[in-house]
Amino acid sequence: MQRRDFLKVAGGGLAASAVAAPAIAQSMPEVRWRLTASWPKSLDTLYGTCESFAKYVAEATDNKFQVQVFAAGEIVPGLQVLDAVQNGTVEICHTATYYFIGKDPTWALFCAVPFSLNTRQQNAWYYDGDGLKLMNEFGKKFNVYSLVGGNTGAQMGGWFRNEIKTVDDLKGLKMRIGGWAGKTLEKLGVVPQQIAGGDIYPALEKGTIDAAEWVGPYDDEKLGFAKVAKFYYYPGWWEGTGQGHNVMNLARWNALPKAYQAAITAASEDVFTWVTGKYDYVNPPALKRLMVSGAILRPFPQEVLEACYSAATEIYAGLAQSNPHFGKMYSSLLAYRTDSLMWMQVAELSFDSFMMRMRTRT
Repeated sequence: MQRRDFLKVAGGGLAASAVAAPAIAQSMPEVRWRLTASWPKSLDTLYGTCESFAKYVAEATDNKFQVQVFAAGEIVPGLQVLDAVQNGTVEICHTATYYFIGKDPTWALFCAVPFSLNTRQQNAWYYDGDGLKLMNEFGKKFNVYSLVGGNTGAQMGGWFRNEIKTVDDLKGLKMRIGGWAGKTLEKLGVVPQQIAGGDIYPALEKGTIDAAEWVGPYDDEKLGFAKVAKFYYYPGWWEGTGQGHNVMNLARWNALPKAYQAAITAASEDVFTWVTGKYDYVNPPALKRLMVSGAILRPFPQEVLEACYSAATEIYAGLAQSNPHFGKMYSSLLAYRTDSLMWMQVAELSFDSFMMRMRTRT
């Protein structure tokens, strides 16, 4: 049985029990939450994650628990959603936690950092490793509780006005790039800019920035980047996975009935699966359309990748020494990544490599 069908059945069961047992009915109060997203409504997958999440929570609780969804800017700007949750303006946000490295760089480890995990590894680290446990230990410092809610999969390396041939081509480049990748590129001369999704196109169009990364072909096409920057680079080495989160006010989470906490947990897991599958389905045709429209697909030169890897490793080593929270999380993540790479190479990578070779023969 699919989870969303289970949620409907569970919701019906809860409603029937409420009629038959007054004690249970008392544990099913009317609850209204507000969710503020870091995404504009035009991004139907990222913003759609929030809408689907709210729908599943309502279904699982016989509509007793309603979550009203707001796009970036409707309550607070997209990059200020964590503040809104912390201070109780809203109960929950959906976001990419690497936006908050200014508060503590540890936030980036839970979303995406350069040369880290892929989507399957991230999933394993969260659910069967220490990921979620460590995140919520850390989250107490900010009065929040978090659950994973949607993963983009590996992302693209972004849109550039000019071709990148050597490391020197990065010097002085003004690039919209979120999270810890900006710190990495800064060591190589890039001037990182943190700009919300809906504001990237005008910044590229006006020449305020020279390059920008967002997610991948499907969302990038919607935002129109190919019209103002034609070189499309891969891989997105800073986001081998793009983990979204539902971040909740800790006191409001703790005040929920256990059944409602379970509904939120199940709905978060459901959208986690849906988002990855959706992107894997819609990105291939979107990439073809972008190339037909004039986008020039380019791999980052090996020299550039190796320079970025060295810069990232140097940053991590320093932070692990100076920031105890970062050191603890990074140690856990790095240990799992090291252990899992052989399996990924033996299983998934070897299969994909074979299929690519066969594709070139047909």
